[in-house]
Amino acid sequence: MHNEIPDINRIFEISSGEDFKRLALQIFRYQYRHTEVYRDFVDYLRISPEAVDDFRKIPFMPIEFFKSHKILHKQKTAQKIFRSSGTSGMDSSRHYVADLNLYRKSFLRAFQHFYGNPENYCFLALLPSYLERQDASLVYMLHELIQVSRFSQSGFFLSHEGELARLLQSIQTRKIPCILIGVSFALLDFAEKFPLDLSGITVMETGGMKGRRKEMIKEELHSILKQGFNVPDIHSEYGMTELLSQAYSQGDNIFRSPPWMKILIRDPNDPLQLTTASRQGGINVIDLANIYSCSFIATQDIGRSLPGGAFEVLGRFDHSDIRGCNLLLL
Repeated sequence: MHNEIPDINRIFEISSGEDFKRLALQIFRYQYRHTEVYRDFVDYLRISPEAVDDFRKIPFMPIEFFKSHKILHKQKTAQKIFRSSGTSGMDSSRHYVADLNLYRKSFLRAFQHFYGNPENYCFLALLPSYLERQDASLVYMLHELIQVSRFSQSGFFLSHEGELARLLQSIQTRKIPCILIGVSFALLDFAEKFPLDLSGITVMETGGMKGRRKEMIKEELHSILKQGFNVPDIHSEYGMTELLSQAYSQGDNIFRSPPWMKILIRDPNDPLQLTTASRQGGINVIDLANIYSCSFIATQDIGRSLPGGAFEVLGRFDHSDIRGCNLLLL
């Protein structure tokens, strides 16, 4: 049984906790055999795959490995390499994606899980810093969603903010279901220059100040955007270069994951231990769609688990806080 090749189609058919556990363990053993960097990491921790009988015991590889290693199934080649934007003076992460159709299936299914058929939405993407980079996974995802949309108004906006403002007003008047999605600093700039009444339109931020504006907590960011656009809630997308799946918040910074993705919270002082319920700590992600890379990643984000599988994103570790992660990088 442990030598089975996981059925990719089953990833998107998970319907119970038992389904998730069974497939997570199967993919863990599959990646131990075929993703050499992950196997070296598990061996370094002196953990036997046969002793891992619960997905909570699976070792989570530090996300920093994507900056220094090629994380890819040893018998696969990359169809696309996504790179993180990074910050000045820092190395960027590289995600070698062996199957772009799998990525496309994952983000389309995840969107549909929370919002319904993407064909029925107009997507207006405000990603000025990302559009210059065709190796950004977020640009790839939104390009596909724009292509799927049945509304010709869907598109990217780089610097034509006046045109975007007029288009939003027209869309609102015509009551077209619309999602304005953008990086945080671009939405803030837009809200300051064009304070619009966007009631009835979904405003979604994807994070990303990256030195463009002062960092602020989510509550402050969302408060400014809600006031600037006259909307009751700000939605959020939680994804990253190193993953193939996304979680979504439909308000109040409370995120939920699709059935093939799960968030666990680790102890900030002991990265190999998970925290008890409601305590904050480092966010560990299980992304079963990431089958040809690594599905078990310890991020640098700080969060807290909530009842029913929901979670909050509270911020990021700074360099003085990641001593636990540093232990894993030795």
